[in-house]
Amino acid sequence: MIKVPYSGRLITFEGGEGAGKSTQQGLLAHRLRARGLEVVTTREPGGCPLAEEIRRWVVHGQAGTITARTELLLLLAARVEHVHQVIWPALQRGAWVLCDRFLDSTLAYQGYGRGLDLVLVQQWHTWAVGSLLPDRTLWLDVAPAIGLARVGLVRPAGWAQDRFEQETLAFHQRVQDGFQTLAQASPDRIRRVDAALAPEQVANQIGMALHDLFSDT
Repeated sequence: MIKVPYSGRLITFEGGEGAGKSTQQGLLAHRLRARGLEVVTTREPGGCPLAEEIRRWVVHGQAGTITARTELLLLLAARVEHVHQVIWPALQRGAWVLCDRFLDSTLAYQGYGRGLDLVLVQQWHTWAVGSLLPDRTLWLDVAPAIGLARVGLVRPAGWAQDRFEQETLAFHQRVQDGFQTLAQASPDRIRRVDAALAPEQVANQIGMALHDLFSDT
């Protein structure tokens, strides 16, 4: 169980497909580095060699080729290595870790989206990485149809959709509803950001959502 205090910050970016998480992660990293802070940008699944290999199994391929339970177990295996190799050491040395997806994506996609038991998903996450939770989670909220359309616009011609992008709109709506429910249940940790706006406006909202954490640095 991870309970030892740390001096860094763990900020996670959550949301459906096409929400702009990677764009906003990069913009925030630039702003934090301008403050003289050490910043580690990473992602899930992935972030370290073994987890990136697991990402290839989970993300690529055809929808429906992996059972929901196998998908969950693979994601948690990747998270164990990611936390212990990358996230936890960075937090201990005082870095700000900006992670594209973490626990809330697992709850939204595998819990609400796939229909796995939410209590079980949370318990398995805790068993895998202990009590570590984000200091702040940024939910980039955009309607599923808009987000999926964005993905289609930015992908090169001939680029294959990943397993999650191939899912039905109904699946993505369940994921969206899941994020909304999670945000309502944890308003201090999870802050909604209107991701339908222009990137600079989204970045301004993120700055406001993190203002109290900035004041501690």
